[in-house]
Amino acid sequence: MAVSLTEAAANHVAAMLDKRGHGIGLRVGTRKSGCTGYAYNVDYADQVEPTDRIFESHGVKVVVDEDSLSRIDGMEIDFVRSSLLNQGFEFRNPRVKDTCGCGESFSV
Repeated sequence: MAVSLTEAAANHVAAMLDKRGHGIGLRVGTRKSGCTGYAYNVDYADQVEPTDRIFESHGVKVVVDEDSLSRIDGMEIDFVRSSLLNQGFEFRNPRVKDTCGCGESFSV
């Protein structure tokens, strides 16, 4: 079981944490949303809860709540830039069975 970051994503998260001045890593989870069921929830991790799992990629911690792990286990997160104004995380989740037309939500 694991959720990982590419080197580009890890570098971006490390830079954002440094700029922010605090935090222990990236918190990744899922929430019910959209027409197909779930959406990704990404935020800074400031603390670890008893039900969290911690993974590490390229020196950056990824914190995942136990409930979300079954939906994102094996996922790799990349950070892509197609231009200065168009950049963001890209989720490569092997558990996704279907996505909605707008790409906002997914099902497993």
